[in-house]
Amino acid sequence: MAAKRPSLADKIDINMTPMIDVVFQLITFFMLTLKPMITEGDFDIRMPLGTSAGAVSEDPLPPIRVRMTADADGERTGLTMNGQPVAGFDDLRRRIVDLVGIGPGSNADATEVELDCDPQLKYTNVIEAISSVSGMVQPDGTVVELVKKIKFAPPKK
Repeated sequence: MAAKRPSLADKIDINMTPMIDVVFQLITFFMLTLKPMITEGDFDIRMPLGTSAGAVSEDPLPPIRVRMTADADGERTGLTMNGQPVAGFDDLRRRIVDLVGIGPGSNADATEVELDCDPQLKYTNVIEAISSVSGMVQPDGTVVELVKKIKFAPPKK
């Protein structure tokens, strides 16, 4: 006696309708929850105003270079601005105010400060320098922004 095999005519039909419904629901879900992002980032571009608004300064200020040296223990031993010695962080702030200015006619947006620090310098000195060049608090409690663009010099080899 030979065993009887099921015939190929007894195939089971698969209903594809529910699978297609689920796929369309997933596509709809992902389309509705998609939040496209700007690929390059948000650039703060300030277009020049018309000539009637007043002349814009054509020659921007050169970058201000602040150099801080330290001893082996990390204590600050020297502070210079564009090669000129500076007495302290208050003197640095005063020089930045003299150079950039305060108020609507200031060059705060166009000025850039480059900090060049010794690697062993204590972090508190770096924070103090950033605070000195970025702004100051008026006696009435209002904050005046001085320089918005601050960068670090590349490490020396």
